[in-house]
Amino acid sequence: MHTPPSSPATRGQRHPLLVLLGFTLLGLAAAMLLFGGPLLRGPEGNADPAAGLTGDILEQAGELAPAQPASDVYNLATGVVAVGDNAPDFILSDLSGRSVRLSDYRDQPVIINFWATWCPPCRVEMPDLQRAFQKYASEGLVILALDQNEPAETVGPFFYDEMGLSFTPLLDINGAVAGMYGVFNFPTSVFVDGSGQVTAVHRGLMTFDQIESYLSQTLSQ
Repeated sequence: MHTPPSSPATRGQRHPLLVLLGFTLLGLAAAMLLFGGPLLRGPEGNADPAAGLTGDILEQAGELAPAQPASDVYNLATGVVAVGDNAPDFILSDLSGRSVRLSDYRDQPVIINFWATWCPPCRVEMPDLQRAFQKYASEGLVILALDQNEPAETVGPFFYDEMGLSFTPLLDINGAVAGMYGVFNFPTSVFVDGSGQVTAVHRGLMTFDQIESYLSQTLSQ
């Protein structure tokens, strides 16, 4: 059977679906040219979130260099606690709901340790805090471990069961005391002598030798 040849008019027509598809592809190509770079890169400043997180952890748990002199880091003009200041008093709950006040331990040396269960350097540091607590308990040493904005149900198993610690955990809900002390990274430790005066402030992970060095200044007072 012979099919008659199409007329010139028929050959010049295009199927509507093909026309629509063509315009759609052109539109996608234009969008990629205009916006493809930012879409592929992600939001500005967040090109590699994982790298940023890793950098933060490494910065906190990096080389154990001596602490910066407190006078170089802290000053009252910024509202941050410094060596020689009277430690601001506070009252927080322990894991059983009992209220604990810093001034309850006047005449005793105190280490105020700001930490959280999600903080890797805090985990590394805590066995050395426990070792110091056991060594200097006879001299009245108190360690108040202020967990940052986590419930007792999270803190208890980590603190007692997993880490085997025996000093005092407190719940710094919403980081209120951390803010009052000007703490901006974890762990941070503030050493307070029996008169209530700050003798040392350490930002970041401490070694046992560093803890003993700070305690030598604190206990002697």
